[in-house]
Amino acid sequence: MVKDKPDETVDASIAKALLDYINAAWTPYHAVEEASRRLTAAGFQKLSERQSWHGLKKGGRYYFTRNASTIVAFAVGGKYEAGNGFHMVGAHTDSPCLKLKPHSKGMKAGFLTVNVEPYGGGLWHTWFDRDLSVAGRVLVRENERMVHKLVKITKPIMRIPMLAIHLYREIGEQGFKPNKQTHVVPILATALKAAATGGAKASQGTEDEAAEAAGSGAETMGADATKAKEKESREPHHHPALLRVLAEELNCSTEDIVDFELNVCDTQPGVIGGLEEEFVFVGRLDNLAMSYLSLRALIDTTCGATALDDETAIKAVALFDHEEVGSASAQGAGGPVMRDTITRVTQAFSEGVADASVRAIQNSFLVSADMAHALHPNYADKHEPDHKPQFHKGLVLKHNVNQRYATNAVSATLFREIATRRGIPTQEFCVRSDMACGSTIGPILASGLGCRTVDVGAPQLAMHSIREMCAVDDMAHAYNHFCAFFKDFTALDASIDIDDLPAPNIEGTITDVPCNHVH
Repeated sequence: MVKDKPDETVDASIAKALLDYINAAWTPYHAVEEASRRLTAAGFQKLSERQSWHGLKKGGRYYFTRNASTIVAFAVGGKYEAGNGFHMVGAHTDSPCLKLKPHSKGMKAGFLTVNVEPYGGGLWHTWFDRDLSVAGRVLVRENERMVHKLVKITKPIMRIPMLAIHLYREIGEQGFKPNKQTHVVPILATALKAAATGGAKASQGTEDEAAEAAGSGAETMGADATKAKEKESREPHHHPALLRVLAEELNCSTEDIVDFELNVCDTQPGVIGGLEEEFVFVGRLDNLAMSYLSLRALIDTTCGATALDDETAIKAVALFDHEEVGSASAQGAGGPVMRDTITRVTQAFSEGVADASVRAIQNSFLVSADMAHALHPNYADKHEPDHKPQFHKGLVLKHNVNQRYATNAVSATLFREIATRRGIPTQEFCVRSDMACGSTIGPILASGLGCRTVDVGAPQLAMHSIREMCAVDDMAHAYNHFCAFFKDFTALDASIDIDDLPAPNIEGTITDVPCNHVH
């Protein structure tokens, strides 16, 4: 339920629920799994993109996933007609991190190391001296089938140690500038200890030893031969000690592990902190905060017995992968996910009306929700003097005339008016004129779909650090604003049409000025 003035109890409960979500969602795969679990519990029906959607019903609530890292959920109004709009919130499931390379096994100075590749624009110096582990998805062979399984090793199994200042005196003058290839390399174990547990021989094995093992494996028969070959081709690429940890967590043998996509993750859980317990300290606020709060708002505003009875639109939340690296993928906002959704849902109700999906897009409205930069007290000069988002003051409307954000006067007015009617605070942001501006999925979807869009986000500090920070009550403000958007936008949207202009009042006859150009 939307409250005009959220109290501290509501603020805290929203923030604690958000932390439960983020602490479970170490990777985009886990974020989608947690979202799916909540949607299913709320009565949403899972769809498959590989099957027909012609059974969709008015008043129905549905969701689907793509690549297990992007998820779209939507609720169909009880009075929906094909061509009516989609009222959407878009966010993203990914955050900057380190990902294991296809050949992750490394060895340096008697240490087992893990080769990783930076994903996105992280503040990589913050990854040093943290208790790290891995999480992601693993393809496992089960009875001649390939099964997708999620894994999360909660204990710290690796670390990237800083160099002591005694050996790095220049850091005081030059600052810390780690080389991403040679310095940002996690340590997994020492070769000495790994040998004692049986994990070092293969880790230190030569290519000749791997070839010899492959030869012996080729002599086995049937499924065992396939498993043996996979193991032999994989072991030179990854430390057996790491594979063993994964197998124990997945309750399978190392031979059954076919492949994986793993992120390096911080094992420290998020907490509520600060002297007044007003802050949220956790990684991946950008952008799991907006993902969770928009999804919860959709669930809470559409799950009542009569919540959708009089609704004429479709309410939707889309959480995309790959925003941090440009969104240009099948499951990214630059792909066809959202257009596919609008087209297929509209067709399910259109009975062959050719232009229904085109009309639907023009009747739609997208809220691109991605965390915003709060005013940093130690770097206040980095903000435009009259646009300094602060904690406790609600969602930030983002503006950029060069279309790095998709907000315009109309979309800003509509989203701001929703808040005004409910007593929810908002604030404005634009970047300094002498600084480059970041971007979001907003311009990508606005240009790809052609629908009205506003870019917003809750203010935070330390964006792209391994450990970020925001305010507890801004999470409640964001949740309430998203709830109000889903509840109120249909009626509000009917009050404005920027293309419904009156015919110009022109008296007399228009005479064009003759052209005097010589041809």
